[in-house]
Amino acid sequence: MSSSVETVGALVHPHQLEVQEWSSYALVIDARSPREYEDDHVPGAVNLPVVDNDEYAEVGTTHRTDQHAAYLIGVEYSLRNIAAQIKPLISRYTPKDRFLVYCFRGGKRSRLWADNLRTIGFEVDVLPGGWKNYRRWVRAGLERLPRAFSFRVLCGPTGCGKTRVLQELSRQGHQVLDLEALACHRGSLLGDLPGRPQPTQKLFDSVLLDALRHFDTERPIWVEAESKKIGEIQLPEALYDAMHGAPVVSISTPMAERVRLWREDYPHFAADPIAMVGKLEPLKPLVGAETLTRWRSLAAAARVDELFEDVMTRHYDPCYARSTRRNYGASAQERSVEVVSLAGEGFAVAVQSIARS
Repeated sequence: MSSSVETVGALVHPHQLEVQEWSSYALVIDARSPREYEDDHVPGAVNLPVVDNDEYAEVGTTHRTDQHAAYLIGVEYSLRNIAAQIKPLISRYTPKDRFLVYCFRGGKRSRLWADNLRTIGFEVDVLPGGWKNYRRWVRAGLERLPRAFSFRVLCGPTGCGKTRVLQELSRQGHQVLDLEALACHRGSLLGDLPGRPQPTQKLFDSVLLDALRHFDTERPIWVEAESKKIGEIQLPEALYDAMHGAPVVSISTPMAERVRLWREDYPHFAADPIAMVGKLEPLKPLVGAETLTRWRSLAAAARVDELFEDVMTRHYDPCYARSTRRNYGASAQERSVEVVSLAGEGFAVAVQSIARS
């Protein structure tokens, strides 16, 4: 392990929670309900709930009026649910394997799993303070860790291929933080990914911290310029500040390539341009009724390429230019690279040039 990665580990490491690195465990068990797990969980954890969503609600309701009855119901459900996982999952492991178990506060639900696993003969760690303590650790890590890195920010108008450049930089061996991939959103009114809902804010924070923890502080991290929010996801303030104090490389791409990229990245809008314009209706105060009427006409006539170009030139380009000037000022113009094509060997060469900028 390099000294720089060790430095990151010293800043933010599960040892601070009195447990080992997550990946060192044969199995990390989240004993909370599925609803709690979906909201956020430790990286790589498997949800083996002691009680499911309905059972958890029933136990909680009963506890308000009869604590003893609640414990009877809860233990009955928990033993049944734990037993259901012994043969299909737990039996795959050997006594040499070590498990980590956690629940909300590291209390009864964790203890039920841990006691049974120890009875079988496994080494088991219980996360002190449970998920609640883990969440505090994540928030503290996101305040501290971004300041340890050097970022390189890609700027450029919508459709210029910033995400493609990030992907190629990663393929060429550079460190890349793809925030839009982590947020499952492309960062605009049109940014929803069909069939892929955004994670919760807490889960985004978890996967972001996990990504940052695996970077090398001695090498720059390439990232795309973003506003404070990507869809419904808020970027941590420390990361946002670090990005906006970083060197910038501006990308320009011919309009024909940008339109082609939109066709590839937004096939659902190419197939249904009327739905696309419907999503742009909130822009009416910004672009005016005449522009919105023009977009409706282009969509109705299925003139998709013209619609894509018009939306970019009339809204996204001026909006992005204002945002870039506000966030990066003159530094956004200091380093610029033209990417003539977003595919093929020429694209790879252009990205090599960007990496040297």
